[in-house]
Amino acid sequence: MTNTGATPGRRERKKAATRKALADAALELFLAHGYEKVTIAQIAEAADTATTTLFAHFPAGKEALILDDSGEREAALADAVRNRPEGGSALEALHAFFAARAPFADEKDLPERYRRAAALIMETPALWPYARQVWVACQAPLAALLAEATGRDEPDESLFLLARYVLETPDLASGRPDRMVTLDEAFRRLRQAWPEV
Repeated sequence: MTNTGATPGRRERKKAATRKALADAALELFLAHGYEKVTIAQIAEAADTATTTLFAHFPAGKEALILDDSGEREAALADAVRNRPEGGSALEALHAFFAARAPFADEKDLPERYRRAAALIMETPALWPYARQVWVACQAPLAALLAEATGRDEPDESLFLLARYVLETPDLASGRPDRMVTLDEAFRRLRQAWPEV
């Protein structure tokens, strides 16, 4: 029997549970022993799965266990733009979205697992390039959202550029001594350059 409702079927629930078990095991091992010292085999064993199962769920390997979110990043950007306060611009909504996430938000406002994973990423230089890569992968969907927000049928080159700048901004700002001030300044300048967005 096929599950056509909004509730995930047994197979989807089992896949989600396996992904969560693998991601949770990886985070605990990385925090306890350091990212570089933990092997794929150790993660699979801690989650009581085979390494082939781990790669079936996370083909990109160790980095994806911390940073892969199965489309949640893209969905969160869409939610921020589409459900922005009435009268607010898309850029204001994206500014608020990033300001509420690590490493910009007050840690006490973040869920514990998210906070721990964010701290691990910030303390592990080997994870930075992959973190940047997964955000930059949202460039085309974000450009489409910006087109939608400005009443265009599709994004032009200007919106593709803007999407890329928006997605690069948190990475650039997070490395500055006062990262929130840098984030604020970056979005102020983006709003000046794209006042219509």
